[in-house]
Amino acid sequence: MDSLLLYQNNYLIVVVFLLLGIILPVGALTLGRFLRPYNPIDEKRTTYESGLDPFHDSRVQFNVRYYIFALMFVIFDVETVFLYPWAVAYDKLGIFALIEMLIFVVMLIIGLVYAWKKKVLKWT
Repeated sequence: MDSLLLYQNNYLIVVVFLLLGIILPVGALTLGRFLRPYNPIDEKRTTYESGLDPFHDSRVQFNVRYYIFALMFVIFDVETVFLYPWAVAYDKLGIFALIEMLIFVVMLIIGLVYAWKKKVLKWT
């Protein structure tokens, strides 16, 4: 009987947090809607709220290289996230962890050399 109560208590906690996660944002947005000043005028409804009419399409095409450059940055940023805990616990891990990390770093270097050859790291 105690285990049944324990399970029901766990579900009750999940339901309470789920309801709070729904009620708090909805309540804050609703309260903000009632408290904010509301004065719509035509100038405020323009695209940039500057009073000037937009003169061309606001969508701009970006070079895909910027996106790939950002992805490369994220990949090497994640590498440091993996390297730091390994470096902190290196004394306890032993030679097997050293070999695993060398394989990981070599794979990243191969990826870096490949990106360099494909001129992905060129910013222009």
